[in-house]
Amino acid sequence: MTTPFRREPENGLIIISIEIDDKYELKMVLDTGATNTTIDSNALYLLGYDLKDNIGIVEIETANGIIETEVFEIDSFSSLGRTKNRFQIQVYDFLAHGIFSDYNGLLGLDFFEGTKFCIDTKLNTINII
Repeated sequence: MTTPFRREPENGLIIISIEIDDKYELKMVLDTGATNTTIDSNALYLLGYDLKDNIGIVEIETANGIIETEVFEIDSFSSLGRTKNRFQIQVYDFLAHGIFSDYNGLLGLDFFEGTKFCIDTKLNTINII
């Protein structure tokens, strides 16, 4: 399946729409350097999730060092024509850590697990096989 994406002209970020639980749409940055998908805790809270319902805490290594994130299981997580059920995401409070963004998180490589995909920056499309 081939899906077009939008690029930010000023920084080249690849912006991807995702859908949570078949009803909430968020904008995320595709980050091929991120092992796991991470969503801002403020966005998750505004979608009605109770932030006390995490299923664990993990440490991850970022460009700025090691941080702790909470892990949540999302019933349905869709993007680029694919749906992952019971998809585990990492949740981090962007605002509390001085991260100000127009986007709700990072779509990481875990979403593409078990697929072959090609990012075509000439046509601004992603092809998932």
